[in-house]
Amino acid sequence: MLDKAVVVLKADQPVALAMFLKGEGGFRDRDLYPFCFRTGDGKALASPPSVPAGTDVRTLKDATGNAYGQELYAAAQKPEGQITEVSYMFVRPGADAKPLPKVSFVTRVGELGCGVGYYK
Repeated sequence: MLDKAVVVLKADQPVALAMFLKGEGGFRDRDLYPFCFRTGDGKALASPPSVPAGTDVRTLKDATGNAYGQELYAAAQKPEGQITEVSYMFVRPGADAKPLPKVSFVTRVGELGCGVGYYK
């Protein structure tokens, strides 16, 4: 899904971000979805409801105190196309509010950091 998101972002960034937010075009598959933030200021542009648009991802911490937002941001500072794996605890979309182990693959796409994660 990350590879597909990168292709769509490079073709038309505003359309791609709208698709990610709406889950259109195959960009929502159960609990898989892409997320993106600006590499300059870390502001979330497309993210799950628990991370409102405009949130600085660098401030995100999980239930264990792990500052995974800093890791997401650092991954997006690497050369474009390099994929970095970031592990953290996160609440799965739905009724259960218990944080679960999650792994996200994050890359830089122009001036955005984008990723797709899965729950272990």
